[in-house]
Amino acid sequence: MPTALGAIETIAVTVCGLGLLRPAPGSWGSLPPVAITLLIMWSGAPWWVIEVSLVLLVIFGVIACVKYGRIAEEAFGAKDPSSVVADETAGCAVALLIVPWWMIGTESHSSLMRGAIVCAVGLFFFRLFDVWKPGSVADLQNKPYGWGIVLDDIAAGAWAWPPVILATAVAMHLYK
Repeated sequence: MPTALGAIETIAVTVCGLGLLRPAPGSWGSLPPVAITLLIMWSGAPWWVIEVSLVLLVIFGVIACVKYGRIAEEAFGAKDPSSVVADETAGCAVALLIVPWWMIGTESHSSLMRGAIVCAVGLFFFRLFDVWKPGSVADLQNKPYGWGIVLDDIAAGAWAWPPVILATAVAMHLYK
């Protein structure tokens, strides 16, 4: 008899149901770090609020996957099921953690444009590397329990760092 996920577990691993959306549940699950970052920038809050929020999203994603990953795999009947997107949330947050948000700022229309460019590049390259799984990223999926779900996404987020840094430089130049 398959294991059933409880409400808390389902909310955690599907990131409030984003993983249940089709098509491309992984892309839906990658959106929270982008949306939260842009909302914080739009609100004019200090840059460090972005950093703290991204770190909390990484922690949330790792805990959700490690704590509920095994039971989610049983409930969904697959290794690293597509409905589990807490890993994508964490990975995209990792991709954006490299950004020097103190340089981009949060106080003007220009800073919001810079942030939007950097977030779009971070999202794109995180998803590219999450799907492609370059280098030894694919091997990380073989880890037991929820670690196999989340570690490849954390690595894909780190692989996105070079293009994100480049995008930051370009955005700083374009929107002074």
